[in-house]
Amino acid sequence: MASLFTRIINREIPADIVYEDEHCVAFRDINPQAPVHIVIVTRSEITGMADLPDSGDHQFLLNAAKKVAEMQGLSGGFRVVINQGVDGGQTVDHLHAHLLGGRQLDWPPG
Repeated sequence: MASLFTRIINREIPADIVYEDEHCVAFRDINPQAPVHIVIVTRSEITGMADLPDSGDHQFLLNAAKKVAEMQGLSGGFRVVINQGVDGGQTVDHLHAHLLGGRQLDWPPG
């Protein structure tokens, strides 16, 4: 069965898509943790960082995050988070990054 994010990429589930290219799709998180909270997913269905192949769409994930941050006007700064596994907070088994910004972000994050 396709992941939730693959279903969003395939337009089977609606999402507020803010960016896409041949490698990645970015959309607003439905449970935002900051004024700007965008999820950036690879078009390839890779379960997470632990399963990364040596090449593929995931190489473009951070480039997409940079582009989306610029598009969202996050010139004051932003955070990119990639969770891996249950203990790392990953809730969808599809490689993705969270772009957070629009306010001062605390450290440590959680």
